Parts: sequence; C-alpha cells; structure tokens
Amino acid sequence: MSNKPVYFVGDVDIHNIDNYKGYMEKVKPIVEKYGGEYLTRGGPMEALETNLWSPTRMVLLKFPNKQAALDWMNSEEYQPVKKIRQENSSGTMVLLEGI
Repeated sequence: MSNKPVYFVGDVDIHNIDNYKGYMEKVKPIVEKYGGEYLTRGGPMEALETNLWSPTRMVLLKFPNKQAALDWMNSEEYQPVKKIRQENSSGTMVLLEGI
C-alpha cells in the first residue's frame, strides 16, 4: 500500500442539524487519533462547474496514508459516531490519493 497522503472528500447533506451536531463534536478527536486533520469543514464554497453533481456541504480531511484513513473509517470507536452521521444526513465519501 502506498505511503502517499490521502484526502477524504465528503459531500454531506444534513437532514437534522440538532442531532448532527453530536457527530461534529465527537468525530474530530477520532480523526486526529488516526493522524487525520481537517482542511475544511463545511466552509463557504463556490461551485464552478456542476455537470456531474451539485455539492452540498464539503468536508476535506488529510491523512498520512490510505491505511490510516481506512483504520479511522473502520475503527471500533468511530462506528457509533458514524451511525449518527448516517441517521441524520446523506452523502458521498471518497478517498483520493495525493502526490
């Protein structure tokens, strides 16, 4: 497996912001435990071309490598937090290898 940095790109449409806030509070320390860092978290954006999809709320994380990102996504402590996200939003999540 490559040791290049990996970017987690998420586009999230929040359906219940009150419940989703619990996810936002709990996820950051778990991401950091696995070497991840937030580069942006739902900040202002301008969609320049939307032929394939229209983004909603973008989140960008950087991990040291793909294994670290997968370890976070599959970690035991993340699963109940992930469930909060899935129950209160819908989204698309992608891992993108850096250079």
